Amino acid sequence: MTPVPPWDAFTATEAAVRAMVADPRWPELPMPDRAHVLAARVLVTRDGDRWLFGAHARWHLHDPASGRWHLAPPPRGERAREVRHAAADLPPDVVPSGPDFHAEPGSTMAFIGPDVSADLTERLRVLVRACGRKSELDYPLTAFGDIFARDVPSTVAAVWGTIMWCSYAPAFDGNERLLTVFGEYLRRPLPGDEWVRWLPAPPLLDLVTMVVERAEAGRVRESRRLAAVMADTAQILMSDIRFRPRALALLTMVEPALRDPGLDDGLAGAEEVRRAWLERTPARLGRALLPETDVAAHFLHAVYDLAEALAFTPDPVRATAGFLADLADSRRRLPPLLDHRVRTAYEELERAGMTETSVADTTEPEGFAAGPRGGVSTVPSPVLEVAPPDRTSAAGVLGAAYATGRAWERLTGAKVPERGLAGQSALVSKLVHERDDHHVCDTGHN
Repeated sequence: MTPVPPWDAFTATEAAVRAMVADPRWPELPMPDRAHVLAARVLVTRDGDRWLFGAHARWHLHDPASGRWHLAPPPRGERAREVRHAAADLPPDVVPSGPDFHAEPGSTMAFIGPDVSADLTERLRVLVRACGRKSELDYPLTAFGDIFARDVPSTVAAVWGTIMWCSYAPAFDGNERLLTVFGEYLRRPLPGDEWVRWLPAPPLLDLVTMVVERAEAGRVRESRRLAAVMADTAQILMSDIRFRPRALALLTMVEPALRDPGLDDGLAGAEEVRRAWLERTPARLGRALLPETDVAAHFLHAVYDLAEALAFTPDPVRATAGFLADLADSRRRLPPLLDHRVRTAYEELERAGMTETSVADTTEPEGFAAGPRGGVSTVPSPVLEVAPPDRTSAAGVLGAAYATGRAWERLTGAKVPERGLAGQSALVSKLVHERDDHHVCDTGHN
């Protein structure tokens, strides 16, 4: 017989709330009624913390001091009882709308350790080679000029930009065969080293600009070709869960304009076209678009993802604070954004001088923080204690931590170091020695 998992209050409440929100009548209920029903499902643990399963099908933790609800994964397995919370105290942004409970499932895994499949890579290789045969005169490079040589047509850049925009966390194995597809077109080596390529995720505006520039130059056929390349790339990426949510979102933006070629003709400029693309996306894909629509909410969801990825640790709260300690925060904008448990753990690290550990530092492949002269830092790093049980878990933590760093950069402008954040490199050594690939000598050429 298959063992029956023990009953868990959080799992049971999730099931009950999901059933309510799945009712077709839920979106039609007035907000006060939805809040009233939800407030009756609040859980309280023995330490007095109050938990609500709400918007985006995620848990929210009540801050007893400020009264705010913070996104936070629950302490599954702990005893909890149901209490009635005042419905008037629930802000609208924690109450499910309905479509937000049907988000496309994704993954926080980075592209280090578990490789992109050979089939996906080969399909992209064929597409890139076809794009590379286009003329740079017909398709001048109007984005990603820091990545590609000047004589590379923008069709190649469109494939690259789509891959990076669709990836949850664009941190790649230094030998990742997907990157070798672009080798002959690169202007210079990619950021990072032979161990990890820490790549930026471009804004949607970069993709839109390539399409709009050709249209404004009177090259409508080329403009549509670029949009089609983005759609073709996104369609290929759909088979990998690390790309799927944003790839699906991009398809919903681009495909209507391909079916109706004049759809965006009356719009003035790339920013207006970008807004039109975003408005086409169904509400259930809203969380995938947060980097474009709400950078503050995007960061909070990234922290949630990080905490979930660290659920295997003995103390996920302290482990989360340890990774957040890497972020540059000279203005102390971070603590007020955190739930009271993570904030307390973070402030303990702050008092010990263990925050902002990546500022002006580099990292070695073994994962030790290195000082300005390359020597091993004497500052203890709490993330070195994180020991994922397998490489899938390690890739999930690495991806979530990198995505959090990039989300913080979008929110505050604090740049992620070219070689990644210090704590992330503590996991690199585990992954680079357990790679799937048997293609170290693969250059991307036949």
